[in-house]
Amino acid sequence: MAQSILIIAESGSGKSTSIENLNPKETFVINIANKPLPFKGWKSKYVTLSKETPEGNLSNTGTPQGIIKALEHVNTSRPEIKNIVIDDWQYMSSFEYFDRATEKGYDKFTQIASGLAAVAKKPKDLRDDLMVFFLTHAEESIDMDGKRRVKAKTIGKMIDTALTLEGLFSIVLFGKVKKDKDGNIRYVFETQNNGENTCKSPKGMFESFEIPNDLQYVRNSILEYEK
Repeated sequence: MAQSILIIAESGSGKSTSIENLNPKETFVINIANKPLPFKGWKSKYVTLSKETPEGNLSNTGTPQGIIKALEHVNTSRPEIKNIVIDDWQYMSSFEYFDRATEKGYDKFTQIASGLAAVAKKPKDLRDDLMVFFLTHAEESIDMDGKRRVKAKTIGKMIDTALTLEGLFSIVLFGKVKKDKDGNIRYVFETQNNGENTCKSPKGMFESFEIPNDLQYVRNSILEYEK
């Protein structure tokens, strides 16, 4: 069973940039939005997988079926890969929703939720030496008690009724942009619930409430914790 980690943050909070320090020789990126990665030299580090480049470590697929196929490919045919990053995961559901916008009824919402759950649960079928990072946007909501809540973005309450996305993960980190008293900007991951979000991680896995927004740092902390 692979380890799965959910990273939630608003756009511009450094989610995709957190990929930069991962070893590209051991990393496979599923780029759902098919956008340039936001760090220098990414094109030389991440090459699109194709018949001509079977050693490629980047896929631009955006459907549940395509993502699962990519995960299975890495699992069975790419033993050198230790990290899989699913970037902009929220667009998987958004693209399907817009493709099916003319459909009537509620079945499509249940099916979209089913696709989300299938992808989120897939790491349970993958190699033990893999880590799968799901990077997705955040949104505000109101819970049953009327309190503000920040959670993983979905396409609406119909999805939330069918599926609590964060419940499928034991590690949920929140990306934040913070400014100190001197005006310096810091990009961090929060590791525990602050009372208004769905953040969580096992006790003692991370050394502090805030850690660098660096997936290699996250990977090292998890490996150290699991020794």
